[in-house]
Amino acid sequence: MKRYFHEELETVRSNLMLMGEKSVEITHSAMKALLEGDRILADKVIESDDVINEIETQIDDEVARYISLRAPVARDLRLLFVAVKASHDLERVGDEASSIANRTKKILAEGPMDLGFGRVPKMCELAVSMLNEALQSFIQEDESIAYSIIKRDKEVDALNRENFSQFVELMKVDPSKVASCTEMVFISKSLERIADHAKNIAEEVYFLLTSQSLKQVIRAERQGS
Repeated sequence: MKRYFHEELETVRSNLMLMGEKSVEITHSAMKALLEGDRILADKVIESDDVINEIETQIDDEVARYISLRAPVARDLRLLFVAVKASHDLERVGDEASSIANRTKKILAEGPMDLGFGRVPKMCELAVSMLNEALQSFIQEDESIAYSIIKRDKEVDALNRENFSQFVELMKVDPSKVASCTEMVFISKSLERIADHAKNIAEEVYFLLTSQSLKQVIRAERQGS
């Protein structure tokens, strides 16, 4: 059963969810700008990052105000701790999406996009899925969802390595594509980082719900197997 929250605490939760929704939206838009060669959409992504930054500032202010006005119990303190950490991760997601948009504009400035996208679209799909599920684990207070996210991060890492190999090979075959391929390598890295931030949020939610470190839980399971 979900707990009743003071109005101020509910505002923190609501703003965190809004920030999460905006982060997912901006990541989708950044990838769409890349795949469709849309400079205008890339510019909108870069502008939208400011909105995410503003929400993060609101969350920090709300948490500080709540602590100063009330004497939070341990569980509420954990929620506040998680909200601040998760908001920083979501702010970084916005930064990575903005980076993808900026690099897309550089690729488009080089001319027609004819080098292919490698496994970048699949990486985006996985990273956004992880981010959505991390947010759902928070909404539904379900640590099993948070737990399941961790293992999927390795798939994103593997796709990033594939992309690196593919784009480096393209550079060797066609030196004229070095600039664009380099940007694609960094775009792939940004998606890997977005997945990492989703994993961080999952770990934070798991701690909120269980008072346990998910990293330690997984490490103990591996040692016991």
